[in-house]
Amino acid sequence: MKKKTLKLISLVLAFALLAAFSACGSSGSDSAASEAPSSAAAGKTFNIGVVQLVEHPALDAATQGFSDKLTSLMEADGNTVNIDVQNAQGESSNCAVIVNGYVSKNVDLIMANATAALQAAQTGTSTIPILGTSVTDYATALDIDNWSGTTGINVSGTSDLAPLDQQADIIKELFPDAKNVGLLYCVAEPNSKYQVDLVRGYLEDMGYTCTDFTFADSNEAASVTQSACSASDVIYIPTDNTAASCAETIRGVAEPAGVPIVAGEENLCKGCGVATLSISYYSLGEKTAEMAYDILVNGADPSTMEIQYAEAFTKEYNAELAEALGVTIPDGYEPIAEG
Repeated sequence: MKKKTLKLISLVLAFALLAAFSACGSSGSDSAASEAPSSAAAGKTFNIGVVQLVEHPALDAATQGFSDKLTSLMEADGNTVNIDVQNAQGESSNCAVIVNGYVSKNVDLIMANATAALQAAQTGTSTIPILGTSVTDYATALDIDNWSGTTGINVSGTSDLAPLDQQADIIKELFPDAKNVGLLYCVAEPNSKYQVDLVRGYLEDMGYTCTDFTFADSNEAASVTQSACSASDVIYIPTDNTAASCAETIRGVAEPAGVPIVAGEENLCKGCGVATLSISYYSLGEKTAEMAYDILVNGADPSTMEIQYAEAFTKEYNAELAEALGVTIPDGYEPIAEG
């Protein structure tokens, strides 16, 4: 009996000792798990492809604003972002090549800077999220009927459109006695035609006679500008990337002819215009970056994201060219900063 009792006690002690060791092992495992970072807390790396149509200050500023803001937002979360910027040098075909490269690398998002870049991106992928910037009208660029403010596809972005009625008002304010307005733009840019078609209506309602002067590429800009100067009292140029890339050429014709130009954006005005209604392209790029962050980190769907617009517009003038042409600038305009 005593032997059986001792054997029973030994078994109980053995089980108790085994349970104690198991408990210690379990405690150590829980501690190690609590110290290890969770996969959700660990930083992620996002790869972004930026395709920019052409190098000029407005588009450069939008790309810089996008890169700076997105990097800042990601780093604040402990994430990393790699941004590959490629310039198409003004060639739509190059945009397609650049986009195809991003698609083959399966980047997390494509940012398309300017209309031709957006069109190439939309053609190149229906799955990778796409954000445009420096695009005037998305319905025109993407050939969307019954526009509702969203694209319904893997595309959203920001628009650089400044109110066209207010741009027409600038012409009326500065040149009330003018009769003929030349509308100068690159026919290869659909968003330029969109702007011109709208501003023409406003100007004709004001009593101006408007004539289109179009060029196919920068090689034709000088000769077409000469024709516009011969037939116009003042010229209007919309936010046209091709015109912006050869603004000095346009000025070289218009200034000696004594014909002033009202431009659709600041950097074009700095190159060849006397006045503009301007937005900040750097701020537009920042707004695009906020949309990119929302897509990449919060899972927002670009197909349902409304196109965003600049929040502030400024009347600006080119002091040097206004003086050279004898244009009096009234109160309410800010001089364009040099540099």
